[in-house]
Amino acid sequence: MAGLLSKERSTAGANYNRWLIPPAALATHLCIGQVYALSVFNLPLTKQIGITHSAPGDWKLTELGWIFTIAIFVLGAAAALFGKWVQAEGPRKSGFVAALCWGIGFLVGALGIRTHQLWLVYLGYGVIGGCGLGIGYITPVSTLIAWFPDRRGMATGMAIMGFGGGALIASPLSDVLMKRFASATSTGVAQTWLVLGAAYFVMMTAGAFGYRVPTPGWKPVGWSEPVKARPLITRENVTPAAAIRTPQFWLLWVVLCFNVTAGIGVLGQASAMIQEIFKDQITPSAAAGFVGLLSLFNMGGRFLWASLSDRIGRKATYACFFTLGTALYALVPLAGRSGSVALFVAGFCLILTMYGGGFATIPAYLADAFGPKYVSAVHGRLLTAWSAAGVLGPVLVNYIRQYQIDNGVPKYEAYSVTLYLMAALLAVAFFANMAIKPVQEQHFEGREQFPNPNPRLA
Repeated sequence: MAGLLSKERSTAGANYNRWLIPPAALATHLCIGQVYALSVFNLPLTKQIGITHSAPGDWKLTELGWIFTIAIFVLGAAAALFGKWVQAEGPRKSGFVAALCWGIGFLVGALGIRTHQLWLVYLGYGVIGGCGLGIGYITPVSTLIAWFPDRRGMATGMAIMGFGGGALIASPLSDVLMKRFASATSTGVAQTWLVLGAAYFVMMTAGAFGYRVPTPGWKPVGWSEPVKARPLITRENVTPAAAIRTPQFWLLWVVLCFNVTAGIGVLGQASAMIQEIFKDQITPSAAAGFVGLLSLFNMGGRFLWASLSDRIGRKATYACFFTLGTALYALVPLAGRSGSVALFVAGFCLILTMYGGGFATIPAYLADAFGPKYVSAVHGRLLTAWSAAGVLGPVLVNYIRQYQIDNGVPKYEAYSVTLYLMAALLAVAFFANMAIKPVQEQHFEGREQFPNPNPRLA
């Protein structure tokens, strides 16, 4: 098995069709993208003892919110820790390891639900599953950029749109499975997780064995490096160690962190949010449909915005995200107060296109700034911004909401302050993006000039 998973065994022949790689990447990302549908389980999980209603001893939404938070935190940590390993071992081995972690995470989580041990759910879905998320997320990035040097944004957009679209499948499927397994003594969540874990393992394993890497020096037929480089695009490479010493890396870290924070808190509570803001108008099934719709726009935005970035540049693309996003987050609470479900849904759908587009465009942004050679490892380190956002976003939504409710604010008004705060974060990210300039030559591979930690030895 080890030999079958090796990078050497997955090297493609000279005439291999590069368009066979995106479906393999989609197979991985559609599965791990289920994390965006996790909110579908939140309300049923608050009724594990009472079944039809929350009973003493049942879990609270604030406790359940940590499942999502832990998973996203571990995603970023795993991507940072294993980024170099993924780069060295190749996508086939890392894709299979991701499949194992993601599948086992569901099984351990199901055991925690069945025994009503929340720590097991945290361990299974959050930690073990989170490792699968992180490794699986970065697995296809450098491979796609190597196969599509002429269309970096589009290539990464094709793969990462699967992560955004995973909830489009998982949300209604989970709703159907929970209804199928529900009984007088069970909400059906544990059984649903068992089915999902097995199905995702099979699909991700098939995707892992579909990966191929190009031979060294391969280029698309008829394509050559442009004579004149575009702004912010370097033809050199920057090692991961050197990259994190540049201001560009940390400005991009802020850009990604704040963009993710603004969207992830909403996604983590999307189902409960729309039901509470529009009480008696939105059923649980309709809320699951809302989560699926957000997933559709999240997925579409990843491909469309990333492809557009190939034309207008990454910096201009992010400027669009933060300008429009700030305005929309400030206006969405008004749609909730007016009782307009259509305006509320439309606002968040547009927001989610830019949220997804930010994820899909960041690998190409990194390849432009630091070169394509080490992009998986650099991307993995940058995803610690996602870890931070995975804590910050849900905490802002869950705890500010609970604080306001405890102080007499109606549930339908409890999200407004958080949404205004998200608008402020995007405004800060706008200025961080505008401050990004080309990486200085002293950071290029072979020319690194690191400060001497002991001047006396100079």
